[in-house]
Amino acid sequence: MTIQQILTKYWGYSSFRPLQEEIIQSVMKGEDTLALLPTGGGKSICYQVPAIAMDGMCLVISPLISLMKDQVDSLKSKGIAAAAVHSGMHPDEQERVLSNARFGAIKLLYISPERLATERIRELLRKTRINLLAVDEAHCVSQWGYDFRPPYLKIAEIRPFIQGTPLLALTATATPKVVKDIQEKLQFRREHLLRKSFERKNLAYVVFKEEDKPGRLLKILNNVKGSSIIYVRNRRETKLIAEFLKKNGISADYYHAGLIQKVRDQKQNAWISEKVRVMVATNAFGMGIDKANVRVVVHMDLPECVESYFQEAGRAGRDEKQAYAVLLYENSDLLAARKNLSQTFPELSTIRSVYQALGNFFQIPVGSGRDARFDMDLAAFASEYKFQTVIAYNSLKFLEKEGYIMLSDAIHRPSRIYVKADKETLYRFQVENEFYDLLLKTILRSYTGVLTEFVGFSEAELARRAGISIEDLVKHLKRLEKLKLIDYTPASDKPQLVYLDDRLDGKDIRISPVYYQDRLKEAELRLEAMIHYAETSNKCRSQQLLTYFGEKTSKRCGRCDVCVERNKLGLNEMEFDGVLKLIKPVLKTGGADIGSMVAAASIFHEDKVILVARWLMDNGKVVKDGDGKYRWK
Repeated sequence: MTIQQILTKYWGYSSFRPLQEEIIQSVMKGEDTLALLPTGGGKSICYQVPAIAMDGMCLVISPLISLMKDQVDSLKSKGIAAAAVHSGMHPDEQERVLSNARFGAIKLLYISPERLATERIRELLRKTRINLLAVDEAHCVSQWGYDFRPPYLKIAEIRPFIQGTPLLALTATATPKVVKDIQEKLQFRREHLLRKSFERKNLAYVVFKEEDKPGRLLKILNNVKGSSIIYVRNRRETKLIAEFLKKNGISADYYHAGLIQKVRDQKQNAWISEKVRVMVATNAFGMGIDKANVRVVVHMDLPECVESYFQEAGRAGRDEKQAYAVLLYENSDLLAARKNLSQTFPELSTIRSVYQALGNFFQIPVGSGRDARFDMDLAAFASEYKFQTVIAYNSLKFLEKEGYIMLSDAIHRPSRIYVKADKETLYRFQVENEFYDLLLKTILRSYTGVLTEFVGFSEAELARRAGISIEDLVKHLKRLEKLKLIDYTPASDKPQLVYLDDRLDGKDIRISPVYYQDRLKEAELRLEAMIHYAETSNKCRSQQLLTYFGEKTSKRCGRCDVCVERNKLGLNEMEFDGVLKLIKPVLKTGGADIGSMVAAASIFHEDKVILVARWLMDNGKVVKDGDGKYRWK
């Protein structure tokens, strides 16, 4: 099939979005390619289509288990053979997937970057035809990126095992510095960037400095009808704001990672189907959600960086109709953002203490524990070892990014069962154990495929069919697992923590102080860039964002709060910029009075020069000094 036929057959689209086809053709020619597509640009199709079109299997590196799960489920629903291997899976389940991949039964295999270091994965790469190496969220490979993850550096190590295989790196947000670093760290054979402009012509960016945020939010939602997302910093605020909106007659709900998966799915589906208009959420909401008609995204708090703000704001208006991205802030937010950053980088001694306490909490001896998995109760852990919860959490996230552990968000993992014994062993056991013979026959009759792979099931349903209580069923399943006849993984809605390597003594945790300080400095620079964006009221919002991402020749959008104010002057962009170009030098050198500015820009009418001068004063670009002259600030 051609790539167009694949697109139509599996996705139902008659044509590709801008740049998708060019990216696909590039990797099918064997070129290493960095694809820079904004949020909602259809990145996954750029590797899924060529993966199907070419012989062999596509290996996809992805950092988030929830995203892997969504992608695999979506592909399977289309009849495409896909699977994932990550640290949150039972080791035998991982082995089954890798075995299927080895024998050509899988077209797209998703793995977390931590898995790349394992000998089992490297053996698979040596013996399997890999048609494409796709690296999702590629900014994670750069220490200059906003979400650097050291395990991503292992990606380059596997390239010798798959020589000749093209690499496709994809990201929605990368500065010019990060773009260059991604290609270097992934060992591109030659630099090759395909990018779509980040400009969103239908999206108006607006910033309000506002003390009464709930009141302003109400005005926004009453003025802009349709689906909305409201982002807040913490879980408690999600519920408070949602209740405030409901009391004021607006259909709203709240969402955060602390809710059990079933509840999150219900809330998300109600919002997608427009039974609920407004979702108030932490930034756990939105990733992987494909809803095109969001009319407004409001940030009630200052994001930690321009990259995450741009990605979250970009969830508005994907249908290319008029939409708004609004940021509300006040002076106290700037202090809170800087404090939050300091908590995101706990002291190195604290990080080591948290790691040491973690091993004690789960009773793991030093030198053991690789691939051990635990349900993580963060509140209980922090309480037992007298850590502030936020400090403990950020220490664990730091350890995760360093590749010592993996900490997943709370996602629902249904109970799963796999009958691993061979037929002869199973038959002999059934003959010798009449009760277990009945239970095993019930399992084999009830769950097709249980002899070849892990199958999801309900303990309540199986207990009913077997005629025993749920408590007795669980006891018997655990005994069968102990006898190595089955693998049984109970359901869980809690976050899961996995040791990616054997436990070390806390003092042996290696985090370079220089490297730590470099990352802290980069994070501080990103936060200051976000603050600068919020506080700059004299340059088009869209131009500010595009400049940050390296697009320096963009035009004024004409729709943001800054442009709307400038539009009131009655000057077109050429006139405004022309006056500014002539008066700026005199303001920067010795200063000037109104007469001097009018003289400097004499080719324009005096009224127009005065309008520009007044706008510059009102927006803080020009100040009056002690001798009565105006100077450039």
